[in-house]
Amino acid sequence: MPIELRPTADGSHTLYNTDLDETYHSIHGAVQESMHVFIKAGLDYLLEVKKDIWVLEVGLGTGLNAWLTMNQVLHSDARIHYVGVEPFPVELGVIEKLNYPEHLHSSEYRSRLFYQLHKAEWEKFIHLTPEFELRKMPYTLEDFRSQWIFDLVYFDAFAPSKHPQIWQKDMLQKIYDITAPGGILLTYSAKGQFKRDLKEVGWKVETLPGPPGKREMVRAVKPII
Repeated sequence: MPIELRPTADGSHTLYNTDLDETYHSIHGAVQESMHVFIKAGLDYLLEVKKDIWVLEVGLGTGLNAWLTMNQVLHSDARIHYVGVEPFPVELGVIEKLNYPEHLHSSEYRSRLFYQLHKAEWEKFIHLTPEFELRKMPYTLEDFRSQWIFDLVYFDAFAPSKHPQIWQKDMLQKIYDITAPGGILLTYSAKGQFKRDLKEVGWKVETLPGPPGKREMVRAVKPII
């Protein structure tokens, strides 16, 4: 898969898929988008009421969301069980060029965790820190079969215009079925049809202010019956 390294407006890197003509993150800022959409609106929001959290990421990609999640709970009383679905893993040689640890002025320990995340064995839970375990799954969402129920879903797939099948109602139903009551789905997209499909499946949809460069984002909650 042809990949190019590109800077974004906040100084952090993203990757550009030349086949899809699509970047992995917002060109307005990779780190600030991830922090706004997934960490602040999702993880931090849920940590207020729950400390033992199962996370599903659809589109592990560069590992940025996983690493930021790990950083957020480091040396805390939280426990994160993180499952990342990624059918096209990024080569380690490309990962090593990404500047996330430098961009966030990370300690040597936190920087090392970023690379350990990518070197971790696939399809096996790996404890990267006492607070964070990771299981990387080399599947499409269509092929992914979960034996776990999730509290938090980072829906970080390529845009609907580039990968429409993953945004279809049957995929949203699949995620709904493996999400716990009260569980949350986060995504950068706020397309009208997408929100209507979420509601039809059963999600309660909130439209929130988006990160820089995007007016809106979505947080969807599975109702507690």
